[in-house]
Amino acid sequence: MTSSRANTRRTSWWGGPVHVVYTIVVFIVLASLDNAAIALIPSMIPQLRESYGVGTAALGALTGAQVLMTAVTAVGWGYLADQRDRKRLLLWGTLIWSIAMAMSAFTTSFGVLFALQVVAGIGLGSIAAVGFSVVSDFVAPKRRGLAMSFWGLSQGIGTLIGSLLASQTGAVNSRAPFLIIAVSGFSFSILFLLAFDPPRGFSEPELADLYADGETYDYDIDPSQLHELADVRTNRWLVLQGLTAQIAYGSLIWVPLLYQEKVIAEGYSQATGQQVGGLFAAMFSIGALFSILAGHIGDRWQHRNLSGRAYVSAIGILGAIPFFLIFFWIPLRGLEVTEGASTLTFLGEVLSSIATNPWVAAAFLSAIVALALTSADSPNWFALISDVNVPEHRGTVFGVGYLVNGVGRATGAGLTTVTAQVLNRSIPAPYNLAVGLSLFQVFFLPTGWCYWKASKTCPADITDVRSTLRNRANNPSPPFKGDSRTTQE
Repeated sequence: MTSSRANTRRTSWWGGPVHVVYTIVVFIVLASLDNAAIALIPSMIPQLRESYGVGTAALGALTGAQVLMTAVTAVGWGYLADQRDRKRLLLWGTLIWSIAMAMSAFTTSFGVLFALQVVAGIGLGSIAAVGFSVVSDFVAPKRRGLAMSFWGLSQGIGTLIGSLLASQTGAVNSRAPFLIIAVSGFSFSILFLLAFDPPRGFSEPELADLYADGETYDYDIDPSQLHELADVRTNRWLVLQGLTAQIAYGSLIWVPLLYQEKVIAEGYSQATGQQVGGLFAAMFSIGALFSILAGHIGDRWQHRNLSGRAYVSAIGILGAIPFFLIFFWIPLRGLEVTEGASTLTFLGEVLSSIATNPWVAAAFLSAIVALALTSADSPNWFALISDVNVPEHRGTVFGVGYLVNGVGRATGAGLTTVTAQVLNRSIPAPYNLAVGLSLFQVFFLPTGWCYWKASKTCPADITDVRSTLRNRANNPSPPFKGDSRTTQE
């Protein structure tokens, strides 16, 4: 009797609304920790240069290598997510990066630190690809952009947390940020044991009757189907845009360093520059909150026109360019903060300067507008990947897209510091960084073009997916391995 009652209680809760909310919260936190881990190194450049006796370019190479490893392994994680138990994959991935981060806190060798951060990238790749696969199955198409905005926003918040954590606690002890992130990863890996892994296609309207009748969607990916991913024309444009977009986005990881140098240029010490510059960079990130609105607009536009999400992304990317340029070049003239003060004191002074210093106010407003516009990209890209691919292909397509994104991001992150270092021979800081960041904005132009091309192909691809799912709902038994999406009809 006891066992029967326990099973009844588990059944009533497992997979129910409360359980789904719990799972989504855990996933969102894991996604934010993923990006917080990646943001640590760029926000501790002064301390790490001194601790390990290396230059900024070497630390930029480390960041680029970690981002690239995260991207490369995301393809494998994504493919496994389309085949196997996704919860187990995420648990192992989280343990890998958490252990590597914990060990990074205790090494005194730059070579060992480099290797550990690359190993951490292997685990971080699982959060990106497997997490996306799971989250996409929780969300119905009509709210996909809005829901994905929270998924994307969590990553932006993670970058903000990592930057703050590193710039504030890392200014005193560079070991602390690694340990805090590692402990957080371990903690949420335990909470994840109780998470719900939804069946594939769980929220697709075309499969609602199938699941209501107690049937399951038993399709998974097979190597012989991989050509289908490239046959979906929209996939080509969604993947290609990531290469150019992420070169520009990758360069933005050095904004905290730019604003640290701007504070130092006003006559403050390196330690004060790191803390105050980190706070500025964190506050400027508030513009990313507009991704919620952008995701909602994408949903509404997509309801009326199947090209809507692509249009929203194109407009946002191209419209942000002039505001980023203003943000890079505005100086912090007349900045008044207390040298050597606490973080709380600095925070109050920075907030006050937004209201009292026109230079700071202009920097703040330009950053808010630029990030608000680019925030349209992430949720609508996530939603489009889900819209134009059948459930068992989404993890793999996302992994490929994430790989290309990672190559672009690593290129942008690495080349920005190299460019700034070369320019520093004739242009002093912070202007060398401002020039470098400005040059990389040109990569947003082909990104907008790719979204325009995607707007022409996505209606047919979305219609094809909906037709495929309807036919499968009427014939729930999966075909033999190797049958393609087309021949399954």
